[in-house]
Amino acid sequence: MVANPGGGSSDAGGGPVRHIPVLLAEVLAALEPAAGKVILDGTFGAGGYTSAILSAGADVIALDRDPTAIAAGSAMVAAWGGRLALVHSQFSQLAEHAPISGLDGVVLDIGVSSMQIDEAERGFSFQKNGPLDMRMSAAGVSAADVVNRAKVADLIRIFHFLGEESQSPRIAHAIEKRRLEKPFETTRDLAGLIELVTPRKMKDKIHPATRVFQALRIFVNDELGELAQALFAAERALKPGGRLVVVTFHSLEDRIVKKFFSDRAGKASGSRHLPIAHERAATFETVGKSMVSASEAEAEANPRARSAKLRAGRRTDAPAEPADLSIFGLPSLASLGKLGA
Repeated sequence: MVANPGGGSSDAGGGPVRHIPVLLAEVLAALEPAAGKVILDGTFGAGGYTSAILSAGADVIALDRDPTAIAAGSAMVAAWGGRLALVHSQFSQLAEHAPISGLDGVVLDIGVSSMQIDEAERGFSFQKNGPLDMRMSAAGVSAADVVNRAKVADLIRIFHFLGEESQSPRIAHAIEKRRLEKPFETTRDLAGLIELVTPRKMKDKIHPATRVFQALRIFVNDELGELAQALFAAERALKPGGRLVVVTFHSLEDRIVKKFFSDRAGKASGSRHLPIAHERAATFETVGKSMVSASEAEAEANPRARSAKLRAGRRTDAPAEPADLSIFGLPSLASLGKLGA
């Protein structure tokens, strides 16, 4: 996944980026993989974290919602002789794939992979013309479905909340006008319209279509909802002492992870003007610093690391809390199901 500070996907329309695991040393330090431990990698991708965890002695259960990533990882499964299980699954369902005894660690590397961006037919990049798709799982509602069928008000909210796009109304109304003449089919098709509506200025560091493409990708794949559910699932699946390590690449994701660990740190409930009703036991304790970012050296060597943030927690022996999505304050957006074919 590739993103820049402020929420824009810096490589959303760029060229090939060699896959380098971000914050690898910091991830391993937070996870503490070792022989006899079972670690779940919820975002297998090209297998960067998984390979390092296996090399440290732990066994790995790796998940990926992208069938191409699963197919590409078959050679790694064979090479590690039974110590790696690779499963086609969304990471929100990770608890279903955990052993009954529980997991010693969970690592999540959130977002779209550079390999997906490099494949024009996946529709993630607007500098590589291809179908307006963006589906990580290659199934369900596509970005074209959203652009061609969503109400203008819904498009405005999607672009504003998920892409932090200040020109959301102008872009959404332009989309509505154009799709009446001809539906959007390709990435260049949509990016070209956005360039006309909001031309790039000299001071702009990113392409005018970057934030809209980010918003569509997040919406189509329900990335924020998936992340929230994965955090709850990890809480249920980790054994006492188990580690949850999450690497995010833009503010929307990091905000969810930060709120989760803050909520699970244990706090008194009730009004400050009234006696404490009861205290909640912490289900996670902070591991190391509350947030770790890439060093200047790593950011220089790997541009993908510039906006990366790592947060980690250690599971206590307190029972898992209810999976209450309201703690995240996620925006209410259009229903994906109603936008399908």
